[in-house]
Amino acid sequence: MTRSLFLSLFYRFLPATLLVGIVCACLGNRYWLVKAALIVGLAIVVAAVAAHNFRRALQPVAASAAQVTGGPFPAVTVQYSDLDHITHLLAEASVDVARILRRADESRHELEALLDSMQDAVVAVDASGRIQWTNEKMRRLMTGDAVNGSVRVGHALVQTVRDPDVLDCVRDALENRSVCEGRSLSLLPGSIFEVSASPMPDGGAVAVLHDITRIEEIERTQREFVANVSHELRTPLTSISGYVETLLDHEESLGPQAREFLRTILKNTGRMSRLTEDLLALAKVESNEKKMHPVPARADVLVNDAVTAMSGLIRDSDAVLEMGTVTSCEVLADIDAIVQVLSNLIENAVKYGHSRDGLPSRVVVSAEQSQEHPQFVLFKVRDFGAGIASEHLSRIFERFYRIDKARSRESGGTGLGLAIAQYVVHAHGGTIWAESELNQGSTFCFTLPERGIDHQLQFFPGFMAL
Repeated sequence: MTRSLFLSLFYRFLPATLLVGIVCACLGNRYWLVKAALIVGLAIVVAAVAAHNFRRALQPVAASAAQVTGGPFPAVTVQYSDLDHITHLLAEASVDVARILRRADESRHELEALLDSMQDAVVAVDASGRIQWTNEKMRRLMTGDAVNGSVRVGHALVQTVRDPDVLDCVRDALENRSVCEGRSLSLLPGSIFEVSASPMPDGGAVAVLHDITRIEEIERTQREFVANVSHELRTPLTSISGYVETLLDHEESLGPQAREFLRTILKNTGRMSRLTEDLLALAKVESNEKKMHPVPARADVLVNDAVTAMSGLIRDSDAVLEMGTVTSCEVLADIDAIVQVLSNLIENAVKYGHSRDGLPSRVVVSAEQSQEHPQFVLFKVRDFGAGIASEHLSRIFERFYRIDKARSRESGGTGLGLAIAQYVVHAHGGTIWAESELNQGSTFCFTLPERGIDHQLQFFPGFMAL
């Protein structure tokens, strides 16, 4: 049974206290210095004994408190009841701490099992670039053995991964505290990886390596197939068109119905020819066969060349083509490719920019300094037609995507013009998008970097996946 520290001291020093009192009474008013010394001495002895007893009573409490993180608070019997409340609180806290640690340990094991089951390689590093954790896929990728691998925690990432693209991506995430994405071609011979590195709240970073070798092979096969088929179709389509035109021009015995059939054949042959030409053009830019040659070019000259190139279409369609505000700033551009982009956008605006009241299309082409990005020039092709619904704006640059399929077929569109335009603009380091409001028309915009900007043309082999 425990007892109070105060009562223990009281009973222990009661005889001494009485003895000091009797001595002091006998001395009377004399020898006051002796009486003071006796009282002070008694107080010192009491304090020393109390401190010693209290420290001794706290020793089992301290020893048990040190074991709180290891499990439930062990049962402890303290000498004095004054400490019962403290031991009770420590026992309750130990239960809560043990439960929290158990849950954290279970969550950690679940997370490790989840990451080990991923098909992507994952590696986490601290702020100094040292490996903190890797999953099984990463260990097997680096060594071929997930158990006896040489990926060691605590060692610098550069000692395990020698690929500069991966290291640059992780370094960028650590230094700039932003998500960095890249591609690795030399991490594993014959394999291609997408690399994504993200900063962690504690100052480190985590990198995910996704193997896209199989996807790249499939896309390359698709591109080659499309290019080969399109190339093989060019000759028979040209022959069919030539024979049909010859019959229409020189065969006098053809009746009205036969001529109508031949015109239908000629029309559809022309559509197939345009489709094969666009497929070949897309295959060339995707396979990097069509190289870009950027040179300094004035924005107003590019707009003027595109307007001039489309003058024949404008005359045939009775449309109105205007040049809006144009700047003389020089941009880095492959002139033929950018003029083709502008021509495609103008052609689409003429075809689909008719107003609801049947008036001819009105198209305005402009080029001005970008307000949001001063180092870029913003090109715009605007029409005043029916506009594009918002649900289509995010998909109109996909290949073969059509807003109105019936109208697109009647106008002879292939559904590839915007996809080619997007690829060319991206290769120049710019962006392309569309803005539209129903019954108010549409505006197609794209940006190009100004001359003097440190820029390098980029190609995106993953474009086939769009």
